Amino acid sequence: MTIGIHAPNLEKKKSRKNKTTIDVNAPLLPKTQESDVKFDEFNGASFSGAVFNLSTTIIGAGIMGLPACVKKLGMVPGLIVIVLTALLTEKSIDFIIRFSRAGKLSSYGNLMGDAYGKYGKASLEICVLTTIGSLIMYMIIIGDVISGTTSSGIHHAGVLEGWFGVHWWTGRTFVITFATFVVVAPLVSFKRIDSLRFTSALSIGLAVLFLIIAVGISIIKIISGGIGMPRLFPVITDAASVFDLFTVVPVLMTAYVCHYNVQSIENELEDSSRIRGVVRTSLTLCSSVYLLTSFFGFLLFGEGVLDDVLANFDTDLGIPFGFALNDAVRLSYAAHLVLVFPVIFYALRLNVDGLIFSSSRRPLVVDNLRFSSVTIAFVLIIFLGANFIPNIWVIFQFTGATGAVCIAFIFPAAIALRDRYNIATKTDTILAILMIVLAVLSNAVAIYSDAYALINEKKA
Repeated sequence: MTIGIHAPNLEKKKSRKNKTTIDVNAPLLPKTQESDVKFDEFNGASFSGAVFNLSTTIIGAGIMGLPACVKKLGMVPGLIVIVLTALLTEKSIDFIIRFSRAGKLSSYGNLMGDAYGKYGKASLEICVLTTIGSLIMYMIIIGDVISGTTSSGIHHAGVLEGWFGVHWWTGRTFVITFATFVVVAPLVSFKRIDSLRFTSALSIGLAVLFLIIAVGISIIKIISGGIGMPRLFPVITDAASVFDLFTVVPVLMTAYVCHYNVQSIENELEDSSRIRGVVRTSLTLCSSVYLLTSFFGFLLFGEGVLDDVLANFDTDLGIPFGFALNDAVRLSYAAHLVLVFPVIFYALRLNVDGLIFSSSRRPLVVDNLRFSSVTIAFVLIIFLGANFIPNIWVIFQFTGATGAVCIAFIFPAAIALRDRYNIATKTDTILAILMIVLAVLSNAVAIYSDAYALINEKKA
């Protein structure tokens, strides 16, 4: 048995204040006092804290790939698709919330298990396991930004190396070691996701800081006449160029993945009926950041925008204090990823525990040995991966994107189509079918295009 076990006799109360009796199998916290563990008094998470945690789950490294997506699609279709993806995400999360409440289920994994049995539950947990690739990528990016990296024989100095020169303490190994064991390790040790609300708020603030800098640079260059009219629509010349448009789909779909943390956040809310408001507020906030980042990123760099727009901030911007602004952008982004890390790690630990220790009778939160073992094991795996794997980007493109699409769209739609409690409307059924068709076809074309480009690159 794992965190979030189905509690058929448990009626969830809207308010968690003054609650004295609750099922010990709840997905996050034991709401009764266990003899072998003590927790500080906790009356429930606030609305704002829940919004910050969910928003931080959404805004990760993917934000830097959105300007390149808009470049491929053109400004108008690109921005429209970002909004449409947010609307589909809101509906897929609504499926999870509604069907979980109908079955009195307290985790996404148990919801999949309720609909499709143990294999359905295991499929969801395996897909969440692919987020370990994202976390390794986060640490690699942090190392690249702070200590520097060498690509195709060209060395790109990191922030510390640019400031202080080459020393052992500006090197990649020290930077990743410090970030992992001094900064990240304490943050991933929290047993409640609500404990991360302040770091999540800071994380969102850093993402907004990056946006403000990009907007400011764009305005300065517009005034000086250094920015031209951006391309509004895609350039289509042949069938290959059409297929190439689909390579943006995994980036767009994974940009909003937060589904694996929705119920953990709901379980801790002081008033769990406000979870829909939390979701809508978070999606509105993140969509606004995505739209502005995509618009100004493409506007600023035009056709020269790279797949990771952060790489564009490694050159002379052609404005006063340009290099200082470059460092500010890179530092804020690296700090943002450090603070996103524990929120994603929370879901990884939760689901891996459910996959490996499915027969355990004790929730992870009250089993200190198991909690510590899983946490330490994954911190070490991520640390070693960031240090010794030269590049996992190709693997991440295929496995990470596919797993994220399943989590965000295919699984919620499949749950709605299964409709074990006969609550799905005709509109729900149509939307569920649409989600699956769009996700499967577009992702298949995207994987084909990526594989085709990779093969041609190796031949060249």
